[in-house]
Amino acid sequence: YRTLFIWTYAISPAVAGTIWALMFSPSSGPVTYLLKTFFGAEVNWMMDGRVALIAVIIAASWKMLGYNIIFFLSGLQTIPQELTEAAAIDGASSVRRFFRITLPLLSPTTFFLLIMNTLYAFFQVFGLIDIMTKGGPGDATQVLVYKLYRDGFINLDTGFASAQSIVLFVFVAILTV
Repeated sequence: YRTLFIWTYAISPAVAGTIWALMFSPSSGPVTYLLKTFFGAEVNWMMDGRVALIAVIIAASWKMLGYNIIFFLSGLQTIPQELTEAAAIDGASSVRRFFRITLPLLSPTTFFLLIMNTLYAFFQVFGLIDIMTKGGPGDATQVLVYKLYRDGFINLDTGFASAQSIVLFVFVAILTV
């Protein structure tokens, strides 16, 4: 089971983008088929910006799921069993043990994953967005890194792209500190 949950992180962003683009395909995708079958909704994520953004968010979350599972699993394995056993003997319920022992001891791992997932959202979703939507429809899924790429390499406005990269660097540095 662990391998099934972790393997999503091992897939390259291009492959993950292709998988999810095929899953949400308006004509033959299984997600589109299931939505039409069970809810009667015909959703074309290539034409609706909100739906396209939701599709990219789902794909990016799925891609990082294995990474988060690895760290939470290792964090859970470092929690001393003596603490939870002592709390159980003292009469603490499982919910209380979770919120008073497990969650506080996982807070460093949670903080680390918050920073890493934020950095992922800024920099590493480029591959998913490029394969799935190319920043569209309109500019609905265009994140700052993709806009920087478009301005610098497609529109050849390197001065503006350089300014964007400095602003992105300052923002990420402040966030990390």
